[in-house]
Amino acid sequence: MKESFPRFESGGLRALSACRAGLAALLVALPLAGFAPLAHAARADKDKPLNIEADNMTYDDLKQVNIFTGHVVATKGTIVIKADRVEVTQDPQGYQYATGTSSGGNLSYFRQKREGLDEYIEGTAIRIDYDGKQDLTTLTTNATVKRLQGLSTVMDQVHGSVITYDGQNDFYTAKAGKDVAGPGNPNGRVRAMLAPRNGGPAPLNGASATLAPSTTIQGAPNQ
Repeated sequence: MKESFPRFESGGLRALSACRAGLAALLVALPLAGFAPLAHAARADKDKPLNIEADNMTYDDLKQVNIFTGHVVATKGTIVIKADRVEVTQDPQGYQYATGTSSGGNLSYFRQKREGLDEYIEGTAIRIDYDGKQDLTTLTTNATVKRLQGLSTVMDQVHGSVITYDGQNDFYTAKAGKDVAGPGNPNGRVRAMLAPRNGGPAPLNGASATLAPSTTIQGAPNQ
């Protein structure tokens, strides 16, 4: 079964969901241009040096990887990644890649400024992968991504199992999973809170919206 969510205005929200038989999986594509004036992640970020602070560092010459552990804070331009452990590699072209992971009750943290706006994309997850070549960030397991006005006002928020953020095109996707299942959401579906473009931030309290399968779109389950 496929579900289509409405577009609120031209160039606005687009979302698609797909599910397999026996597995409730949801894929939501949310172009940020639908929520705010068109902008991109800070263009100069991928050209900035990667600075890292940690309790410990090791270098694996065989795998050509730097491993940082203990309260790791990595910055690259406006990008900030915080995690218990961060692995950094670099390809022959000079593009850098970082993987942050956290354990126990901790979540890894990511933030990046949107170019030309006082807005930030902020996210948390167990694992965060940053691809410097594509300016692509993937948050995996119990992932949450927010669009912030300034550094504190939440404008949009998405929660799912895996969320990817394309900084070049200001576009992110979210996928459902069992790791985000809980009371009121037994199948671990993606949950989103989207503020109206001409208004302030939407409240974070209150019951979740009730979603129902479409009765007008047909198709065999697929993924």
